[in-house]
Parts: sequence; C-alpha cells; structure tokens
Amino acid sequence: MREVFHQSLEEIQSRLVEITDLVTVAIDKATRAFANSDVAMAEEVIANDVQIDELAVSLDELAIEVLARQQPVARDLRIVVFALRVSASLERMGDMAEHIAQLARLRFPERAIPKGLKGTFTKMGERDVEISRTLSELLRTQDLRLADVIRNADDEVDELHARVFEKVLSDNWKGEPTATVDATLASRYHERFADHAVAVAKKVVYLATGDWAVGDDDIAAAAEAHGEIRKTEEV
Repeated sequence: MREVFHQSLEEIQSRLVEITDLVTVAIDKATRAFANSDVAMAEEVIANDVQIDELAVSLDELAIEVLARQQPVARDLRIVVFALRVSASLERMGDMAEHIAQLARLRFPERAIPKGLKGTFTKMGERDVEISRTLSELLRTQDLRLADVIRNADDEVDELHARVFEKVLSDNWKGEPTATVDATLASRYHERFADHAVAVAKKVVYLATGDWAVGDDDIAAAAEAHGEIRKTEEV
C-alpha cells in the first residue's frame, strides 16, 4: 500500500512537469505567432490550451484522491498541497499564452505588435520562454538555484512591461487606439505569465522548507543555501 502511495506522489510530480513542458511549447509558439502574424500557429496554441486545462483538472483529481485515501502528513502532504496550488498557476500560464495567440489571430493579416515596440516584445517573449523552460527544469530537479533564476528573469520582464507603458503613454506615441489596446494587453499577458512562474518557484521553495510565506528574499536565501549544500555534496 505504501509503495502505491509513493508511486502516486511520483505521478503527481511527473504530471506537473508534463504540463509545464506543454506550457513552454504554448508560450514559445504564441510569441512567435504574435511577432510574425502567424495565424496558423496562433490557432494551434488556442486549440491546444484545452489539453493543458484537461491535464490540470486530471492532476487535481489525482491529488484529491491521494488526500482522501492516503491522508498524507509532513512532506508528503506538502507535495499534494503543492501540486494543487501549482496546477492552478500552470493553467493560468497556459491561458496567458492563449491570450497572446488570440491577439495575433484577431489582428491577422496585420501584425499585432505596434510599430516601435517590436524589439521590446521580442525580448519579453524570449524572457517568458526562458522562464518557462527554467521552470520545467526546476520542477524536475527541485534545484532552488533555478527558482532564483526565474525571479531575476521576472524582474527583466517587469522592466520591459514598464517600458511598453512608458511608450504608449508618451507624447510621441502615434499609435491608433487599437494598437494601444493591443500593446497594453499583450504586455500585461507577458508580465502575468512571468508572475505565475515566480509563484510556482515560491511554492517549490515551500516544498523544500515548509515555509508557505515565501518572499523574493527568501527565494534568494534558499537558492544560496541549496548551492552550498550542493558544493558540500560534491566535495
């Protein structure tokens, strides 16, 4: 019975990685569709979001079943609670990628990125894809140093997000109202995608430490402590 229980916990963690990998594909394709006005790729992202949603629901059902049947305690309980919270964040990340793809589809055959902001959105998309890939690796390895990498990358996305707003609110902005709306929405979706990744990273720290109230400084401290432990193990 105990072996089945631990297999269920391993299944929960592997499903989290599977969902995150799909989210990474979604944000990668969504940002490329947005940049290149690729309506076929945008449609693919929109259609595939259903799979992310279904996997998140399936994961939640498995976690609830484990809670009901096994009544886990200590770290095992943390794993189940962690999975329930993380699946919700991953589902929202998939939604953010879908929203970006919907903007690309809405403006087709025109480009959704307003003039003067292509470079900013290209960087923002690249950071989000990197964040998602790092998140997959974090969930696979629980290397807390990766949580700090995600937090730092989120700071970059925040700066790019602020740059978009400075541009569209400046006196030099000549964009049409639709371009202004597209820019602000897309920037917000990119920024929220990264924020959800940070939320997941904080929950990985919770899983390792048992401390639910994790702040940015706590991520850095946990990453540093984890790095010292790794160095000790390698000696």
